[in-house]
Amino acid sequence: MPKKIENVGCPYCGVCCDDLVVTVSDDGKKILEVENACAIGNQIFHHATESERVRLPRLRQPDGTYKEISYDEAVDYAARVLYNAKKPLIYGFGSTNCEGMAAAAKVAEKAGAVLDNCASICHGSSFLAIFDNGYPSCTLGETKNRADVIVYWGANPAHAHPRHMSRYSIFPRGFFTGKGHMSRKIIVIDPRHTDTAQVADIYLQVKQGHDYDLFNAFRAVIRGHEIPEEVAGIKREQILKVADIMKKARFGTIFYGMGLCHSDGRNHNVDIAISLTRDLNDFTKWTIMAMRGHYNITGPGAVWSWQYGYPYCLDLTKRDIAHMNPGETSSIDLAMRDEVDAFINIGTDAGAHFPIDAVKHLRKHPWITIDPNICMASEISDLHIPVGVVGVEVPGIVYRMDNVPIQYRKVIDPPEGVISDEELFERIYKRLGELEAEEAAKGHAKAAPEGVRAGE
Repeated sequence: MPKKIENVGCPYCGVCCDDLVVTVSDDGKKILEVENACAIGNQIFHHATESERVRLPRLRQPDGTYKEISYDEAVDYAARVLYNAKKPLIYGFGSTNCEGMAAAAKVAEKAGAVLDNCASICHGSSFLAIFDNGYPSCTLGETKNRADVIVYWGANPAHAHPRHMSRYSIFPRGFFTGKGHMSRKIIVIDPRHTDTAQVADIYLQVKQGHDYDLFNAFRAVIRGHEIPEEVAGIKREQILKVADIMKKARFGTIFYGMGLCHSDGRNHNVDIAISLTRDLNDFTKWTIMAMRGHYNITGPGAVWSWQYGYPYCLDLTKRDIAHMNPGETSSIDLAMRDEVDAFINIGTDAGAHFPIDAVKHLRKHPWITIDPNICMASEISDLHIPVGVVGVEVPGIVYRMDNVPIQYRKVIDPPEGVISDEELFERIYKRLGELEAEEAAKGHAKAAPEGVRAGE
């Protein structure tokens, strides 16, 4: 008899929908149906039980092919790579639970590594702005229940966060927003007329790269100052109209995305967006929130800030002290300067998303990918270690984009023998300790790990 599991968390985006209902086969090994999930979330659940799933670590051979090895062999290889490296880089964590992130931090500290997450690429500019200006934010529940004005700036949740609008912003009926969409005014600001703009009450087509100018115009108008006839491609009358709506809101939320973080201005865009939010709070209640991508990419910032005081770009090479300086200790900068001599890629695809010159530098050194799936990073790695999928095969804590922790549950067992990120890092940590003890006892030089890079 198939079994239905309720209140399941989705392993896709930062909305972390936790209302999924998953039907599992009577033997508990196959997912039959997933209710309430978006199309992408649904696919992730079904992919977990597909036949092409990698079930054993794969080590690259001299001829360029992969050979399956045991987890014990993979743990030993990874530990030796880290042990012999002078400055390894451990990066990613887009699909890891908080328990795995904490275990990885132990490994990084013991190995004297740089520890970073993929937020350094996507919302790294947000962190810089928040460091400088604070973060007048709220929970998604508060937005759902209270917000009568919603602004999406440089974000397209219709594609990137498919259920964000239906669960928390535009359509849901909250405690003080009982009429759903009719209770709210939706404003979209974006150079492109996106699918999200299609459902907006007001759409402002800001000129590409001129977001900062428009923020500045809003701040000026709200403070009672004059502005030119046109700013950033937007007519003064439109700016005045939107500013008036913002000032008269009962509760407003600005949701911003990559359009601010990855265009001209970057952290300065986010900084002035926060400043606009503060200005509006002189008249009414306004909050701001980053549209975080991966379902637990908020997690590293929470876990490592608690452990070390910093959310990303953590240099632990001194082992007894943490150092953070984006631009100096951030992953791409380190790779572009060819400063690291080993690379551990976890739950993300640095092969696809890093600049090609950074990838070329990292490929000069041992590259290990830890990921449930095959991706570009796994296929250029010296070693690929598959792990269980958090939220499908592995339980654990996940932080939603509003910094609310959610306990994800397990719905099926992973393929036989496949372990979790947390267990893998704990085993690597233990093996690192054994290698240290062996060297101390024997006084031998550090041994190089087995395995060779193809054609190099």
